[in-house]
Amino acid sequence: MSLAVCVGLAWWQWERFSSANGTFQNLGYVLQWPLFGLFPAFVFWRIRQLRRRQPEAAADEPPSAPPEVPAPRPAPAAPDDEDDELAAYNRYLAELHARDQQGNR
Repeated sequence: MSLAVCVGLAWWQWERFSSANGTFQNLGYVLQWPLFGLFPAFVFWRIRQLRRRQPEAAADEPPSAPPEVPAPRPAPAAPDDEDDELAAYNRYLAELHARDQQGNR
């Protein structure tokens, strides 16, 4: 369907190019419209190919274990030249995180 519409648009652009006020931009559209029409067909073909390969790839791979969740890292020590306001904000964030972790248990 898309190819038929786009070929019609290419024909229309060819007629515009052939007319007295046609430009090379119209000629460019003559070449582009068929490509636009072929793109949905290519996408459909590509999706079918990927779906066919998906069961084969799944059969070749052994079942995988669930991903490991890394343990939380301790907060790095604050440098001596750290701003007091920034240090207070970081303590506040650490407190919120600790409360959140307790609530998830």
